[in-house]
Amino acid sequence: MSLKEMCPILRFADLGDERGKLVVIEGGEAIPFEIKRVFYIYESDSTVVRGQHANRESEFVLINVAGKSKVRITDGREEIIVELNKPMTGVYIPKMIWKDMYDFSPDSVLLVLASTHYDGSEYIRDYDEYIKEISAK
Repeated sequence: MSLKEMCPILRFADLGDERGKLVVIEGGEAIPFEIKRVFYIYESDSTVVRGQHANRESEFVLINVAGKSKVRITDGREEIIVELNKPMTGVYIPKMIWKDMYDFSPDSVLLVLASTHYDGSEYIRDYDEYIKEISAK
């Protein structure tokens, strides 16, 4: 399976009307897991790189609800870059996929939905360690 198939772009319905926009995201329906944690990144600038890790247990959906940013996604063999710039689209990132978020616009708010509660021990923060771990499988 290719990395693009493993990390699809998700499109969420715009349920807005003349009063404004409305996007609803339901765990287990619009995204492929139940949501256990929500966080967002803002006031980063175009020189900042966030993420820089893979997770052994957590799955994520990243959505720029304002502004734009890019996500470099790799499985150690293939690499894709996704630009997130619409609040009704996101990218799904499964377990054991390396991610770097960068090139944040000044107004960027990057919303992250996670399948697990935070556990620092399941993070792989060293890329060489990540490559060794996925190569051993």
